[in-house]
Amino acid sequence: METLVSDDHNRRRIGELEKSFHPSRLQLFTPGRFLKGEGPLMKQGRKKWEQKMFFLFNDILVYSSIIMNNRWHKNPKIIPLKDIKLDDMEDSDDMKHQWLICTPRKSFHVSASSDEEKKAWMEHFNALLQDQPDRLYAINWIPDCAAQKCMRCLTTFTTTNRRHHCRKCGFVVCNTCSKGRALIEHIDPNKPLRICKVCNKTEDDQTTHLPRGSTDSDKISSGDE
Repeated sequence: METLVSDDHNRRRIGELEKSFHPSRLQLFTPGRFLKGEGPLMKQGRKKWEQKMFFLFNDILVYSSIIMNNRWHKNPKIIPLKDIKLDDMEDSDDMKHQWLICTPRKSFHVSASSDEEKKAWMEHFNALLQDQPDRLYAINWIPDCAAQKCMRCLTTFTTTNRRHHCRKCGFVVCNTCSKGRALIEHIDPNKPLRICKVCNKTEDDQTTHLPRGSTDSDKISSGDE
């Protein structure tokens, strides 16, 4: 993780970063905004882990795809730091040095190349983040590769019986088990989202449910960013 220390270096690096997103014209420089650190991390998507470039500012986190030699980037995602919470994660069989970045709309795992790099990222994050004990955060999705069968009815997935994610529990479920829809306000207060049959029947669920068997026009895309 590269850290920046001087005002001139900060202004120059932010200018270079804006140019690296050409032609999207991403505007990152604003008075009082400082780039605290940057570097590549592995990010877990719906189907696989992918390397992304992360830029930690004093007020936002930006991550993007890498086009060429860390000099050109695309598809930037910007998350206000006030919406972020970190959860430390233990090493797994397929990925080490990881932690969970939680936000109200989306949560995802990232992994550093070493334990030292992970500690550096965590220290920088924790120095900037604010405690928000009452916030609700999106559940992290279970990756597609972790489920060959529906996690509710155990039906095998096929080209017609596709994988879907319950936006409330994160389980990978089949067509039949994902017909419910619900408003989950911290993710999207206006658009009903896909939920599984178990979450749809939960008696103490505080969301507003739609009837089962919603039409095709109500279907929600579950593609990863």
